[in-house]
Amino acid sequence: MAVTIRDVARESGVHVSTVSRTFSSPHLVSVQTRNRVLAVAEGLGYRPNRAARALTTGRTHNLGLIVADIANPFFPPLIKAAQAQARERDYHVFVADTDENPLLEQELIETLCKQVDGVLLCSPRLSNRVIERLGVQVPFVVVNRRVKGSATVLMDVGQGVRAGIAHLVELGHRRLALLPGPSGSWTSEEMQAAATAAAAEAGADLTVLRPAGPTEQGGLAAAQAVAGAGATGVLCYNDLVALGLIEGLRKQGLCVPEDLSVIGVDDSLPGRLNRPKLTTITMPTAAAGRMAVDLLLAAVSAGESGIPTLARLETTLVVRESTGRAREAARRSL
Repeated sequence: MAVTIRDVARESGVHVSTVSRTFSSPHLVSVQTRNRVLAVAEGLGYRPNRAARALTTGRTHNLGLIVADIANPFFPPLIKAAQAQARERDYHVFVADTDENPLLEQELIETLCKQVDGVLLCSPRLSNRVIERLGVQVPFVVVNRRVKGSATVLMDVGQGVRAGIAHLVELGHRRLALLPGPSGSWTSEEMQAAATAAAAEAGADLTVLRPAGPTEQGGLAAAQAVAGAGATGVLCYNDLVALGLIEGLRKQGLCVPEDLSVIGVDDSLPGRLNRPKLTTITMPTAAAGRMAVDLLLAAVSAGESGIPTLARLETTLVVRESTGRAREAARRSL
């Protein structure tokens, strides 16, 4: 016979409602009691009925997680961390990929809103106005975008960009270029603002190039424009763009870092395996995933009385092989 909630209550020496709260609202139960109930439930093989609990609590114990491109190595660590954090809180996560398409992103949000208690939006491509309108239906936490009325987790890419500009200037580079990502991207806007300010303060020239697609193909396609910009140091939107750019520059007859120094953003595995190994700005994606889940569950518990929260995570520059000292010969060759 199936083990019931009453069996767990009897063996634990507590009321049925306490067992129910242990699984639906664990923060309302003392640690000692919660641990005893969970141990008994595990020993008896009890598993709560999610459908019945949803009818009782009005919650699905599901969360939505929407990313711009699941193939981008930036996202998997965030997804895994968010899923693990949610699982510890007895929540499941539905993951959806928008393929950088804002219309598909809106469609996915509208679909998920009916099936989850809250949604994590990671690097969304929708406008803030649309996100604010959709946020009326279900609590949101937004990663790497400021949206009015939503809790936010930001990875301080500006901090890393300033460190990257300082690194290039210290190596003797005075003609710099920024290769941004998609138009309207919060990360691109933060990078441009930080790079412009840091370059001006250091007395270096900065050329902001046309936005590139956030993939290796985007970097590859931008190689000719980068080579023609006359820069000796380039900061890219992400590691994929940087790796594509390095390959494109090679096809242009230019070597990294001998002719140009290249910096990426993310500190993803491909950049660490590339030759040359990529100098990059590390983004705390796993920490962002865990924090976003915590903020979202807090918003779910608080309901309409919740107060939006802003959390900012530090970034750092990791120096590897794709940056080197500027050379007069290299500058003249460009």
